[in-house]
Amino acid sequence: MIADYILFFGLSIVAIASALGMLISKSAIYSALNLILNFLTVAIFYLWLGAPFIALTQVTVYAGAIMVLFLFVIMLLGIEQLGKAPSIPWQRPIAIILGLILIFEAGYLMITRGNELNPMQVSSSAFGSPKAVGLLLFNEYLLPFEAISVLLLASMIGVIILSHRIKNGGEERPKPFSMEGEE
Repeated sequence: MIADYILFFGLSIVAIASALGMLISKSAIYSALNLILNFLTVAIFYLWLGAPFIALTQVTVYAGAIMVLFLFVIMLLGIEQLGKAPSIPWQRPIAIILGLILIFEAGYLMITRGNELNPMQVSSSAFGSPKAVGLLLFNEYLLPFEAISVLLLASMIGVIILSHRIKNGGEERPKPFSMEGEE
């Protein structure tokens, strides 16, 4: 039981420190690396909660593919060479006030309703497995799954069309689709 608390608080400290490092870091690359560390600690939490499929998805999709995309865009655009953006003077005080309200709310809920919180229930061995997620996804959530797939397909087609722009006498218009080498 004490080992669980040590593991939980250790991972929590790493997750919070990496999130703060991501926010405080002046370098976009270090910020992205801190985000990868945060994703990995969240994946460990998922494993600990008995959801191996979600943990694997967290590592594969977010810490893998999405972060490679972020790093590629950061390095391609040369974000590091850009100047500092002008700050909005009222943004910081409002963020501090909202953060203090959130901390006050969390403390209030822990004090007033702390005894109502139920301890974690042990889930079945099939919970979070790829088979269970697949059955749930394709039985109960088939329509939303298909709607999202059509939406993603439409967005991919839109990106392809928008990225094929050519200049024609100062006016931009979509370039017609053509085979390589054809003009």
